[in-house]
Amino acid sequence: MNFLDQMKKRYTVKKYNPQARISAEQIAELKEILNLSPSSINSQPWNFIFVNKPELKEQLAEVSYFNKEKVIESSHLIVFQVMKNPEDFEKQIEENLPEGSVNYYRTMVKPHGENAIKAWMGHQVYLSLGVLLSACATMGIDSTPMEGIETDQYDRILKNDSYETLFAVTIGERAENDRNHPETTPKRRLKSEKVILES
Repeated sequence: MNFLDQMKKRYTVKKYNPQARISAEQIAELKEILNLSPSSINSQPWNFIFVNKPELKEQLAEVSYFNKEKVIESSHLIVFQVMKNPEDFEKQIEENLPEGSVNYYRTMVKPHGENAIKAWMGHQVYLSLGVLLSACATMGIDSTPMEGIETDQYDRILKNDSYETLFAVTIGERAENDRNHPETTPKRRLKSEKVILES
């Protein structure tokens, strides 16, 4: 099956099979794929936390609004975090990136102030979300991207002090009675000619 066909089949799962588990080999592959995600100037201002301990998933589920059931019943929850402190981020790129990349940050991003820096770093994390969802589609893993979580409570529970949560993704195997399956709820997208333009 080619990638287009896989993306046609991919959808956001609303109900998981709680007995199904993603294999350790596939989890290791997803971790490596996320580590290879692109980011502007190779900035990598992120952490990806793979959660599969039931007691921790239950704590996070309680602060996931209407996504509670998905978190509990999925195989894994992946939490996407961004660096909190621009000064820590600048130290990281100074230690790991070539001078040209660091200069780009100092001249093109930093002068716009802390809010703009944090927004720019957050955009890099969202690039990795696209990579993960595409990888899951290719690997036959079902997924649900979620912004509907209490990010400050995730931070309190996870205690990853230098980072803060932006969003999370559940992965696993869909339940047979998942109401969002395209056979039950067909995918709806704007017509391609409305969003794909040529000039």
